[in-house]
Amino acid sequence: MGDTLYDTDLIIIGGGPAGCAAARMAASVGMRSILVESDQLCRNLYRISALNNVLGGYTSGPELADAIVAELKSTELCRLELGRYVIELRADDDQVAVTLDTGAFLTAPYAVVATGVGPLQPGDAPWITAPAGLTLPALWQADADDAQGRALLVLGGDRPIGTFLRAHPTTDTRLLVAYPAADAYKIDEVREDPRVTLLPVDHLTLHGGQGAQPAAEAVGRDGVHRTVTADAVFLSLGSAPAVPPGDLIRGPDGYCPPTDQYPRVIVAGDLRSARFQRIMTALGSGSEAALRAYYASRDLPLKG
Repeated sequence: MGDTLYDTDLIIIGGGPAGCAAARMAASVGMRSILVESDQLCRNLYRISALNNVLGGYTSGPELADAIVAELKSTELCRLELGRYVIELRADDDQVAVTLDTGAFLTAPYAVVATGVGPLQPGDAPWITAPAGLTLPALWQADADDAQGRALLVLGGDRPIGTFLRAHPTTDTRLLVAYPAADAYKIDEVREDPRVTLLPVDHLTLHGGQGAQPAAEAVGRDGVHRTVTADAVFLSLGSAPAVPPGDLIRGPDGYCPPTDQYPRVIVAGDLRSARFQRIMTALGSGSEAALRAYYASRDLPLKG
């Protein structure tokens, strides 16, 4: 390994809390890194209006995100590749190689993969028929000011519906929530909210989507067909691991257990398991992942 020329000491894929923490920890022990993020740094944090479980006294996602981004951008040993996608990750006994959508080819002795999760799309739900390839935003991405006085069709009954309503207690947005029987237990917390109309369905066919006023044909559990119209459509179907293509080992649930991966690939943050999806957990996980790469690169055993 000593004679191999690498682009950097550590490739980090994903610019959320885990990826950013990995870059900061790597720099603190003298490791150079390249962080690849397809969007903006900490993009999901900017959509969380209230926090109550993080250190530092931060009470909103944007406040914490601004602090993390400022720290990272002042980190001289980290090179940022923003707006870039990983189209392939390959690992072998000697290195990790990552190909970006620009055609750039990066190599390093180790990689931290912290791409987290993304919203399930209509095509992932067997009870929804939608135009091929349609992608829609999750409800937490809805702008409350733009949604004032409007009717939003929400596909799925996952719990972020309650989070949205609590975050915007004075909004007069109406939510038309179409959900399958499997989601029935999830909507109890919003059942009595006057802003919510519940639409239990066996199947829903969506016409239109982004850029068009949506309409849907819903088949209720009583077999009755009805037409549903709204001003916009959002998702609350749950999330799935956002796994970059290549040499990552996925478990039966789609997540990437750290102990199952190639030795040079270290999984961090929400991508590890649905059980550890917390901001503080992601920050610690990213920091630990960078330390694992540091110790491994020096053939130093991890204690404990």
